[in-house]
Amino acid sequence: CLNDQISSQIPIFEKMKSAIKISSLFPAVCLLISLFTGIFAQAHEIRPAYMQITHVATNPMEYQILWKKPILPTGLSTIEPVFFTDCKMTDLAPPEASSGAITYHWRTSCNLRDSPLKITGLDFSHTDVLVRLETQEGDIESYVLVADDPVLDLRKEGAPEIGYFKIGVEHLVFGIDHVLFVIGLYLFIHAPIALIKTITAFTVAHSITLALSVMQLVKLNQGPIEAVIALSILFLARELVQEDDKRSRLTLGRPWIMAFMFGLLHGLGFAGALADIGLPEDNLWISLLLFNIGIEAGQIAVILLLAALSWVSRSFQKQDRFNKGAGLAMGCFAAFWTIDRTILLF
Repeated sequence: CLNDQISSQIPIFEKMKSAIKISSLFPAVCLLISLFTGIFAQAHEIRPAYMQITHVATNPMEYQILWKKPILPTGLSTIEPVFFTDCKMTDLAPPEASSGAITYHWRTSCNLRDSPLKITGLDFSHTDVLVRLETQEGDIESYVLVADDPVLDLRKEGAPEIGYFKIGVEHLVFGIDHVLFVIGLYLFIHAPIALIKTITAFTVAHSITLALSVMQLVKLNQGPIEAVIALSILFLARELVQEDDKRSRLTLGRPWIMAFMFGLLHGLGFAGALADIGLPEDNLWISLLLFNIGIEAGQIAVILLLAALSWVSRSFQKQDRFNKGAGLAMGCFAAFWTIDRTILLF
């Protein structure tokens, strides 16, 4: 009888042992993700700054400047423009504050084409600056200033609207919440065809809401959107740590529907960056296309990296344990973000 009792308890002990092994992965995975992101709590959108310099047609020595810098979760961005000719800026209007940025309107009589422009503070903030120059002749030049190259010579020829592609890539790659959702989809779906369908559904969905938001056909407050995005990651993390028979029927039978629904929300989140910097009306569609292509390029880069890591990890025969450990780590982050972003709504 004693042997029978002991034998009946063995499956329980084995499950406990398995759970302990999975749980032991949790701190390690959290640490790896923390090191990869460089930050634990701040998974908010990339918010680039924007400067528009217009050479007034009626006065060859007058420029009008629109300077829009983001309001980050930690406060107002510390980046500032510096014109080396000591140009005096005159306010055309009082600063305008919105939920995501503060906008300045200036006028100056300096010849900005003969003076380099520098943006200070890029080394200490995860922000790029998109600069758009409108010449007297009506030509448009676009530039991107980054931490490694914060000085701009306006005499150089720019690349029209290409900055939106770069911002799109950064928006995906450094938008840690979006990256985690893509990682979750990759870990959740093992069949290649099903994975392609699911990622495609996610892509189509966020492209739809991104376009609708940019055209101002759909306009929602970013705060609730970011909170629900965090909740979508929490849902996916829960599915990852569940046994197959306990997972949602929707995610098991038609995961592409789940990805499409959450993709609609993520598209509204992607629109946050464009809402902060704006899109040029004369090149609206090309700018939107480049931004969206940049997002897809970042998404493909993440998937290719995951595929390479998955191929390497096959030799360790611990893929299931790693997936559950990653799900626990994702759930940890997503729960924190959900609570944090929900509190910020009040």
